[in-house]
Amino acid sequence: MRVGTVREIKNHEYRVGLTPESVRELVAHGHEVWVESGAGAGIGAGDADYVAAGAAIKATAAEIFAGCEMVVKVKEPQAAERAMLRRGQILYTYLHLAPDPEQTADLVKSGVTAIAYETVTGPDNTLPLLKPMSQVAGRMSIQAGATALEKAHGGRGVLLGGVPGVLPAKVVIIGGGVVGFNAAQMAVGLGADVTILDRDPVVLERLDNHLEGRARTLYSGRASLAEQVATADLVIGAVLIPGAAAPKLVTRAMLATMKPGAVLVDVAIDQGGCFETSHATTHADPTYVVDGIVHYCVANMPGAVARTSTYALNNVTLPHALRIADLGWQAALRANPHLAAGLNVHEGKVTYEAVARDLGYDWVPVASVLG
Repeated sequence: MRVGTVREIKNHEYRVGLTPESVRELVAHGHEVWVESGAGAGIGAGDADYVAAGAAIKATAAEIFAGCEMVVKVKEPQAAERAMLRRGQILYTYLHLAPDPEQTADLVKSGVTAIAYETVTGPDNTLPLLKPMSQVAGRMSIQAGATALEKAHGGRGVLLGGVPGVLPAKVVIIGGGVVGFNAAQMAVGLGADVTILDRDPVVLERLDNHLEGRARTLYSGRASLAEQVATADLVIGAVLIPGAAAPKLVTRAMLATMKPGAVLVDVAIDQGGCFETSHATTHADPTYVVDGIVHYCVANMPGAVARTSTYALNNVTLPHALRIADLGWQAALRANPHLAAGLNVHEGKVTYEAVARDLGYDWVPVASVLG
């Protein structure tokens, strides 16, 4: 199979779909790999590194989209990229379709076979291709929140860990999954006063045991959530419903109860955000203020630490890329139901139930298109 990767064009996105090491593996399996010139610059990988790994360098993304049977990316295709997709082509990348009707409509119209990293499953309903970026985003959410809390950035002027004689900042984390767990680890390490809310008793017990009393756990109900948000200096939104739009848990009315200059970091923004007042921002202009509350809603947080993120991502995406290239997408998905869960769109049909439900499409089960 001819496999290609392109330079990401989303604002301040420096990751790349394939590292030189991943290219070497694909070539060793007998595949041809095309790489857009400069695609790896953000991770310190030059064209010469890709050539040494066996890739062919192409001058433009148009050549990659026109000539490759499978395109491997990181972020969802932007409008200019979607215009180059075609029927019979495989797109393998993050998509986050539920809150993005325009992208979904373009993918449906193109006829492409689109496999989304974020809905590929693992044992026990895990999301192994989303996990490493959730780990990065969870850890970065505390860094970003700490910066936004600085007075020069519009925040309350509070140091997360405090100092002797001055109380630390109160950090409230909504959701105890991968993002929430990693955010809690970072916040506790910095000496913050940390509370984690979740609705799953098993998750709460696991967090309590792991953090050994260094953070509080609390069952998340309307009253407990409102009380915690009102007293927080920093709130991390870490809620995920796989493939579906995130629930709006923090309402605009709740902002009026918060301390002026408090900070909301919405890690769920890729799925539409879990704060009612959230809208996506970029690394170039990451924050905005609503009712005196600072919002940080960057939709590609891990792109800021591109080298770490790209290698972590390739560790989990490459095995499936090799299976798709080796077997073809249909045989690969038939052989692996976890990979089959990643199929979101195929030849004009929406094959992921939550996306179809949220955006009003007829849902076509994956099994019906695998033959």
